[in-house]
Amino acid sequence: MPQGICIDSFQLSAGSQSVNTRIGSQYENPILAAPMIVFLLLLLGFPSLLNIIYSFSAVGFSNIRTPEFQGLQNYQAVFNDPMFWQATRFSLKFATLTALAECGLGLFLAIFLSPLLRQRPWLLAILMMPMMVAPAMMGLMYRLVLHEFVGPLPHYLFKWFGDSPAFLSASNVFTTVFVIETLQWTPFVLLLCYMAYNAINPEIKEAATVDGARPHQLLWYIELPLILPTVAVAFFIRFIDGFRIFDNIFVLTGAGAGGSTTSLSIYIYQTFFRAGDIGKALAASVVLFVVSFLVLFIAIRVLRRGKR
Repeated sequence: MPQGICIDSFQLSAGSQSVNTRIGSQYENPILAAPMIVFLLLLLGFPSLLNIIYSFSAVGFSNIRTPEFQGLQNYQAVFNDPMFWQATRFSLKFATLTALAECGLGLFLAIFLSPLLRQRPWLLAILMMPMMVAPAMMGLMYRLVLHEFVGPLPHYLFKWFGDSPAFLSASNVFTTVFVIETLQWTPFVLLLCYMAYNAINPEIKEAATVDGARPHQLLWYIELPLILPTVAVAFFIRFIDGFRIFDNIFVLTGAGAGGSTTSLSIYIYQTFFRAGDIGKALAASVVLFVVSFLVLFIAIRVLRRGKR
């Protein structure tokens, strides 16, 4: 057989094998992902579908097995409720302020402590300890520390200065919850920013230094732009988490100090368990999910546009 024919037949067989490999991998990936997809559908899909159906129904604890379809009345009741809008304003304000504070403080600490953390990596594990504590446990701990009558902090403030603020009163509880949330979750942002800061190519810094860039110029024009996508991801994650806060507020104030710290999650809890209006509570939960999904969608679009 001529040598050219052998080479052509070999190339043809190799090409067909590569095509078969691509086709096989094309169908192999969905097949491998199928068990996880089925698991997620069973775990999240059915409860979510049931919640959506109940959100369009007149349902309470007395008729939970026989709900009556009533269209958009639950959503109208939610949007006409002044407490819903108060809870929405609180959640937006709280989520925005905590996300900004955590990102600013976490970014500053990541850059400032980076040389120390490189020399002593075990310090990073210590800094991560607050976010390893359950939020409910964190709230309970601070409730004992800040209690007006038995808390050690008010006791010593009154002993040393003759007065102590009521940290858990309606006028001060927002600041208290804000500080606690910031202290607990700043380490999360610190970890992300520290990893991103250390991932910067040292050759870029060296080239800028050789060109005469000073430390503040190196930070402002090179390091911060490279870390900014990570900071944006951290901001959106913390915004969504702060927007649906429940644990700390519930433990510290018992579901909102006079309504001044009623978040959307607290509002849903009160509507569901205290008022017994399951349909209205589920309608509010659908609204909360839609808002969180929109924030996540916007975050993905912004990050993709930033990469371009």
